[in-house]
Amino acid sequence: MSSPPTGSQAYRAVTLPHVYNFKSNTIMAIQKEIWQDHIEGNLFKNNEFLLASTDAGQFVLQGKVVHIPQAGALPNVVKNRSSLPGTIVQRADSDVTYSLDEYTSDPILIPYAETFELSYGKRESVLSEHESSLKQTIADNILVSWSPSVAASLIRTSGGAAASHIDTTSGNRKKLTVKDIKAAQLALNKQNVPMEGRYALLSADMFQQLTDELSVTDYRDFSAAYNIKHGVLGRLFGFNIMMRSAVVTYTNDTVPVVNPYGSAVHADDNDTVLCWQTDALERAIGAVKFFERIDDPTYYGNVYSMSVRMGGRKRRADGKGVVAIVQAASA
Repeated sequence: MSSPPTGSQAYRAVTLPHVYNFKSNTIMAIQKEIWQDHIEGNLFKNNEFLLASTDAGQFVLQGKVVHIPQAGALPNVVKNRSSLPGTIVQRADSDVTYSLDEYTSDPILIPYAETFELSYGKRESVLSEHESSLKQTIADNILVSWSPSVAASLIRTSGGAAASHIDTTSGNRKKLTVKDIKAAQLALNKQNVPMEGRYALLSADMFQQLTDELSVTDYRDFSAAYNIKHGVLGRLFGFNIMMRSAVVTYTNDTVPVVNPYGSAVHADDNDTVLCWQTDALERAIGAVKFFERIDDPTYYGNVYSMSVRMGGRKRRADGKGVVAIVQAASA
């Protein structure tokens, strides 16, 4: 007989999301608090770009609303003041308040018969799929919230022609080039954005276009900053380069507009690279809940669902600190 677990092994045994009943060989109720911690702790897994922003979690009230006190304008300073008295002013403070969106997974039923047949690993796999879908939807929505709308923060790609890689779109688009990343650097420089903490998020297709332009030597220098733990694949013109399957799409208007999450794709929509500095964007997590109903008499099994409140915003009203490189149409 093996000895009981000790140290970190004992901790892992206690924190398993399910409790196993060795007498009846069945898996009993899920420990909801542990699953809630598990969901929150894994929200950024495979979406590490979300961490490259300012965390406003400390300002969340009742798990639903972000409330941030904002100091008013700095006082005016006069050199060698010649007239008295000075003008008396009162600082006008304000508040930034916004509600966190609530993301809920559809309830999933595990029939009573399957509670005996499914292994622990299978049960965890079913719920993990729901968790993964929740994370993906949250990340997609926050990217839309972060996307700039000011014309001065929008750059168009300038490379050679390539067929559009977004499903249900048509025609050719200009490829992403190294010069386009450099143009984004210039835009942020002209906005007096700090050099430290700059990031660029590319779709898989646009990342391929970018790296195809790099020589062997350039790619070696680029990949010297590779840090998979933090989701960084390289560094170029001061940007930590990150990638995910898709970022956001913009319309092909004269001043492109970001498409809302879940909107229908238009034939002339364009893929986009987001470039930002961490102080320019914000994220906040609110209440995280895991729900269960054991032995539901109407469904003859156990029902589970998940809920997460989360949101994000551009921190500056003028939109400075974030730039979008939007594909341009090509012949």
